[in-house]
Amino acid sequence: MNKRWTIGKINEFVENNSESKLLTTEYHGFSQKLLFKCACGSNFEKTFTKFKNNNQRKCDICQPPQAAR
Repeated sequence: MNKRWTIGKINEFVENNSESKLLTTEYHGFSQKLLFKCACGSNFEKTFTKFKNNNQRKCDICQPPQAAR
């Protein structure tokens, strides 16, 4: 299923599924890094794909990156 994400739908997903806030105001595609504000106050960038599918929903301080396999 190819779901077309808009900045509004992404913002709604972020609000409903994390403690972070979306700061980016435009969405240009899945490879674009979006700017988020973590619950701790730090800003971080992730693609929406990583945010949504890999549960990377906090900054690297609150949720350190997983080691490569």
